[in-house]
Amino acid sequence: MIRFSDVYKRYSNQHEALSGLSFELSKGEMAFLTGHSGAGKSTLLKLIALIERSSHGQVWVNNQNLTRLPKWKVPYYRRKIGLVFQDHNLLHDRTVFDNVALPLIIAGENHREIGRRVRAALDKVGLLGKERSLPIALSGGEQQRVGIARAVVNRPPVLLADEPTGNLDPALSREIMDLFEQFNQVGVTVFIATHDLELINRMPYRRITLEQGRLA
Repeated sequence: MIRFSDVYKRYSNQHEALSGLSFELSKGEMAFLTGHSGAGKSTLLKLIALIERSSHGQVWVNNQNLTRLPKWKVPYYRRKIGLVFQDHNLLHDRTVFDNVALPLIIAGENHREIGRRVRAALDKVGLLGKERSLPIALSGGEQQRVGIARAVVNRPPVLLADEPTGNLDPALSREIMDLFEQFNQVGVTVFIATHDLELINRMPYRRITLEQGRLA
C-alpha cells in the first residue's frame, strides 16, 4: 500500500530531512512512526500526502508512483488520503457538521449523501449529538474526534496522523488510538507519527523509527 524506495528529501537550505529511506507498509496494516523531534516524521507523512515531493527516490501509494503524478492529479489523489493533525486544523466559524462535510463538498457530493456520510462519521467517533456545535464549545479530545471524522468521511484507504495525541491526557490518548484501531479493523491502512512511546508500547503494531532522517 505504501512503499518508499531510496527516498531523499532535501530542502532549499540544503537541510536533508530524509536520507536513503526504504520501507513498505502492507495494505490494511497499522503502524507507528517514531523518532526524536526533527527526525523527519512529519516530512515523511507529507511525502505520502503529496504536500511535499521527494528530491530523489520513489514513493508508491496504492500502486501509484507519486514521483510521476502530475500536479493536476494531486487534488484527486488526496481525496484517497485521510489526514489527522495534532492541532485539529478546524474552521472555528463553522459548525462541527460543516467541518466534517468540507471534503465531501469539495468532491462535489450531493446534499443528501453529504448529510448521510457526515452523520455516519460523527456517530463513529461518538459526536453525533454535537453536529451543530462550534469547535470552540468542544473539549480538546472532542475537537480531535472532529478532525478524525473529517479525515475518514471520504472513506479513504489510507489514514495518516501526525502526533494526534500530542495535546491529550493519557485516557483521551487511549480513546483516540482505539478509534484508529477500529478504522484499521475495517481495512484502512493506518500510519501514525507519535512521541507517545508509553502508549504504543502497549499496542501490538509495527514501529518504524527514524534517526536523523534514516531508519534507526
